Amino acid sequence: MPNVPSDSPRGDPHPEPPRRVTMQRRGPILVDGPVEVELEDGTKVFSDRFRVALCTCRRSRRYPWCDTSHRERA
Repeated sequence: MPNVPSDSPRGDPHPEPPRRVTMQRRGPILVDGPVEVELEDGTKVFSDRFRVALCTCRRSRRYPWCDTSHRERA
């Protein structure tokens, strides 16, 4: 694994583990939770699920959460 700069301050004995994000070609972005998402208008939404699917096609009725609406036109 390449050496990647960390955002945690130097000397932090217990840095948080990195958040896993999984990209999919024709689907949502999967993020290990819990997560807080800030929308374009500044609104913040939160999910405490162990994994969330973020909509990338904007067809979801539950945006920013994916409701699999992308499958209708795939």
